Amino acid sequence: MASKLARFDITPDEIARVVAAFYFRIRADDILGPIFIGRLGNSTEVWRPHEAKIAAFWSNAILFDRAYSGNPMQVHMGVPEIKPEHFALWLELFDNVLEKELKPETAQAFSALAHRIGRGLRMGVQAVRQPKDGPPIF
Repeated sequence: MASKLARFDITPDEIARVVAAFYFRIRADDILGPIFIGRLGNSTEVWRPHEAKIAAFWSNAILFDRAYSGNPMQVHMGVPEIKPEHFALWLELFDNVLEKELKPETAQAFSALAHRIGRGLRMGVQAVRQPKDGPPIF
């Protein structure tokens, strides 16, 4: 059971399960897999800590448990292989995992939050990639 401060009812174990299933799919994806594997490799010694860090991010965003410290916007903007159009693929994979791993109402709430965060990250990546003298792209 989530705390009373949580955005919605989910446990840390459910979050960790979603993250692990998601990154399993990411590594197998023809488009996103090479980007992640190119940065992190294929070793479980690297993926386990990465998944734990991302689970901490989601636990902070949902449960407000302050387990995460980092700057996702800075990280995503600093990876030249990440393109704005990748976020739609990311969200599609994430939504598929949520549907399989969680109760419908929890999956829907988690998806809404992921889409909001994904829009912000996509806009940040898009802003950093656009020509300096070009008009903003929304």
